[in-house]
Amino acid sequence: MKSARILFNNETLAVTVNDQDQVVTQQGKILEEGSFTWLPPCEGKMFVLAINYADHAAELSFKAPDEPLVFLKNKNSLIGHDQQTYRPDNVDYMHYECELVVVIGKEAKNVSIEDAMDYVGGYTVGNDYAIRDYLENYYRPNLRVKSRDTCTPIGPYIVDAKDIKDPHNLVLRTYINGELKQEGNTKDLVFNIPHLIAYLSEIMTLTPGDMIFTGTPEGLADVKPGDVVTTEVKGVGVLKNTIISESEYLKTI
Repeated sequence: MKSARILFNNETLAVTVNDQDQVVTQQGKILEEGSFTWLPPCEGKMFVLAINYADHAAELSFKAPDEPLVFLKNKNSLIGHDQQTYRPDNVDYMHYECELVVVIGKEAKNVSIEDAMDYVGGYTVGNDYAIRDYLENYYRPNLRVKSRDTCTPIGPYIVDAKDIKDPHNLVLRTYINGELKQEGNTKDLVFNIPHLIAYLSEIMTLTPGDMIFTGTPEGLADVKPGDVVTTEVKGVGVLKNTIISESEYLKTI
């Protein structure tokens, strides 16, 4: 099953998405695309992995880390599918990061690697934008790099864990204006999903709706206002958003 959250007639609704990718309300009504706004499908804690693909580490001239490199993001950065992300004025390099996002399904504390997959509720697609101009430390990106409003599109929906047979063999792709720019596979994760859940649940309690952004493969490129960026995890979903300028964004708030 695919579950999502939308804004419809100024009301937040929990909905499902059928096999034809149509949004269905709890009353069984099918809503036309364009009649609603996609919201982030969950809003829990956001754990984000840095350098969790060996090819991405090589792309940055780093060796793969010996333990997970994780930082937290705030929900101010979250937006849903088909929304707009702003590029700050006067920066030279802003890039996407297509990621498989693990959504926690039940409370987890001190979970073993062997039991960890029992705590996965589902999966969705994330795009963890970065402003490279301000990156001083790849292991601990500062607020100006990763935490701006609108810089974390996610969705469009959550796919139930039981519907993804092997989350460690999924193709990831990113397109800018329809041109393929990034391609990888979750089989190349440095730290796999059970390892990450065990690692994080030892540090703090994980709760339903928490998200683990599992990292991005090589193939980053600059994005500019007007670009349509599409990130895809095969079998999980296709997430699209459009880049706008900072001045355009400020007019909307």
